[in-house]
Amino acid sequence: MDMKRKHYAYEDFTIGLELPLGPKKVTAEEIVAFASEFDPQPFHLDEAAGKASILGGLAASGWHTVSMLMRMICDAYITGSTSQGAPGVDFVKWKRPVLAGDTLTGRTRVLDRRISRSRPDLGFVTVHHELFNQNGESVCEAQHVGMFLLRDPQRPAEEAAR
Repeated sequence: MDMKRKHYAYEDFTIGLELPLGPKKVTAEEIVAFASEFDPQPFHLDEAAGKASILGGLAASGWHTVSMLMRMICDAYITGSTSQGAPGVDFVKWKRPVLAGDTLTGRTRVLDRRISRSRPDLGFVTVHHELFNQNGESVCEAQHVGMFLLRDPQRPAEEAAR
């Protein structure tokens, strides 16, 4: 199934479903551009400063990494869905530096879901995301609840919850 062409609604997010993310090649130019505007620390702006730091090279800001994750999520399934946003983020973990030249891939896994008690046309889907570099090393994890409209809100809630 081509994940980018599917129109996702709450019913499609079954527990255990895994959706692929990426790939995304990270360039020095985008690291510096993001850092210049949003996180101007030396190791995000200059290769020599990055190499002199504990990060080991020109490194993307953690916030840049999360932004790239969000773009991969949008490309994989959000823009083709009934998404109504999210009430927040449970956690983000930056596990390793993302360096210029890295290629990121990842996955989103559905952990849980439930239909809203107050809005039976809306479902809450708990998802866990993980990004890896080209060496298979985990660089970032995040988890949150997304809100999705049901494809057919007239179906009995018990049937849609399966």
